[in-house]
Amino acid sequence: MKNHLTHFDRNGSARMVDVSKKKSSKRIAIAKCEISLLPATLKIIENKQAEKGDVIGIARLAGIMATKKTAELIPLCHPLSISKVSIDFVTDIDSSRIEIQSTVKTTGKTGVEMEALTAVTISALTVYDMLKAVDKTMTILNTRLVLKDGGKSGLYKYKEKK
Repeated sequence: MKNHLTHFDRNGSARMVDVSKKKSSKRIAIAKCEISLLPATLKIIENKQAEKGDVIGIARLAGIMATKKTAELIPLCHPLSISKVSIDFVTDIDSSRIEIQSTVKTTGKTGVEMEALTAVTISALTVYDMLKAVDKTMTILNTRLVLKDGGKSGLYKYKEKK
């Protein structure tokens, strides 16, 4: 790990990192999170019976939209030209959870980790919003970056903690 934080200057003031001298490269980031919900709530999703509409479809759109607005939400993030965003949902009936995964790509001077994390978080919050009337026990958990590649720091893969 680096021994300094790049978003602070020598005086400790917040700053946006200067990436102007960096070379552009292909960047990718993959993030995941889960949302735990009651089995009956999961059935509402599967049977497309939510009053507000298609929960997964709307959550996917919300995540894609949020990806494009990450720099507006997180003060020191650079605005990026995103070349790909995909958001996938995998339902686990046995554990009554939905795993949400985002993949974000760009070619640029800085990575897309925050965009991928924002995508899964907003997708999960959208699921919560659409179903909170029937299940206030929903829990969003285990949000993490699982892969990033590109740039000077190269490849990173998440290792499950035991």
